[in-house]
Amino acid sequence: MKLITAIIQEDKLDEVREALIQADVTRISVSRISGHGRQEDIDIYRGRRIAPNLLPKTRIEIAVNEDFVEQTIDTIIAAARHGDGEIGDGKIFVTPLEECVRIRTGERGRSAI
Repeated sequence: MKLITAIIQEDKLDEVREALIQADVTRISVSRISGHGRQEDIDIYRGRRIAPNLLPKTRIEIAVNEDFVEQTIDTIIAAARHGDGEIGDGKIFVTPLEECVRIRTGERGRSAI
């Protein structure tokens, strides 16, 4: 089991969500966040460096079984990318997921996802 966390631009959420549904990945969590990466614009104001503003982003978290990892990643990349890819399109993190427990039934592991 893996936890896939994608940080994408806000305007791409609907496209990514629809693409995931088409790829048979329907259980996702979405959070509104702020951050910046390489698209930072460091300005100099009165001789001082000004830190870049935090930009609105969207974080998507998806717990998947091993069979769906590559399919999920490829789907997010295809839907979240602007044109040929631009700075600020986002990042995807894949982390091991030790356990998943469905609260309603007490199921654990693969069947709980």
